[in-house]
Amino acid sequence: MHDDPTVTASVDPGPEVLASWDALVVRERAGDVAQLSGWSVLRGEAGFEPIYVLGRLRGELVGGALVLCKRLPLGGRVGYVSYGPLIGSHLDGEDRAAVLETVCAALEQVARRRTRMMFVQPPEDGDEVSRTLMRRGFRRSDAGVAPAASLRVDLTATEDELRKGLSRRLRTWTNQWSARGVSVRQGDVADLPMLAELLADTARHQGFTPFSPGYLQILHRELVETGRAIVFVGEVDGEPVAADVVTVCGDSAKVRFVGLDRSSTASHLNVPGAIRWESMRWAKANGHRWFDFGGLQASSIDVLFAEGGVDIEALAGPDRYKVKFGGAPFRYPPAVELVPSIAVRGLYDVVRRSSRGRRMLDRTKRRIRGGTATAPRTPSSRDPA
Repeated sequence: MHDDPTVTASVDPGPEVLASWDALVVRERAGDVAQLSGWSVLRGEAGFEPIYVLGRLRGELVGGALVLCKRLPLGGRVGYVSYGPLIGSHLDGEDRAAVLETVCAALEQVARRRTRMMFVQPPEDGDEVSRTLMRRGFRRSDAGVAPAASLRVDLTATEDELRKGLSRRLRTWTNQWSARGVSVRQGDVADLPMLAELLADTARHQGFTPFSPGYLQILHRELVETGRAIVFVGEVDGEPVAADVVTVCGDSAKVRFVGLDRSSTASHLNVPGAIRWESMRWAKANGHRWFDFGGLQASSIDVLFAEGGVDIEALAGPDRYKVKFGGAPFRYPPAVELVPSIAVRGLYDVVRRSSRGRRMLDRTKRRIRGGTATAPRTPSSRDPA
């Protein structure tokens, strides 16, 4: 006879429980920093409140999900789960099925009682999560709360094999960067003002809210200092011109944030490429299985998974650049959503069927991904006078 799993849903389960949850996320192959307690602290700077849905079996914490919630001006309280829930891989058979069912039932209750809408992007190999939630009233979602697919490089290859996987032009660059004054180093806390400026340049270019200095200070404290993120800085003759924040969790290193000074006179030296290449080498040297380029734009997914070869020119610009590093595309399980209110669900469906409504939702999504609660535009020293 099997013991029944139990589940709790709490905003603050306490430091010991959070330490146990973080340990589970880190050791799971499909674990992602977006499920760590440090990530919830970081997103708290942007106005999100956590709800930890945690499942136990025979007293052991064996699964769960971090739900992040935010009250939107017109939409009420919205919750989302990025790459969760996670169920301990050491469970199998009846135990695994029972924990999954219990955690998904709790997510349904949180969605119905505490939010107007909940969106869930399950982790890799989490297809059963999607199916279980859909049996509980969720439906497939195209909201894009987290990337539905990505590109990744298998780091079990030798460095020579990784180099051969690069595009011809990138292979040439690997022999030229050093001679042309390009170097890549790991950043530290003293680099945060520079990192903020580089990330703000990219945020404005892509239409996102720039990260506040406070947001980046929390990112450094909660992720960099705990070894869950690395800042890579690309310089030309000692002058920073680009930076990446790469997170590490499970068996992957993942490009999370990208900063680039597009006004730099060194833009022809492809410094971002140097950062990616050195990041891949670092990830391999530190025992990671995959180097993940951090997601694909929705318009690129069908192109990369089309039969008969990939039409590179049909890819979105950022994704066209990513494929030059030799990665293979992969999909996450189907994202799902629950909008409990019939009236709200009907309005939401009407809005997303119109082009104007989709643009509004896209703007809302970009604001949600920003790094401040009030989303001010911070002036940059590179802005014209």
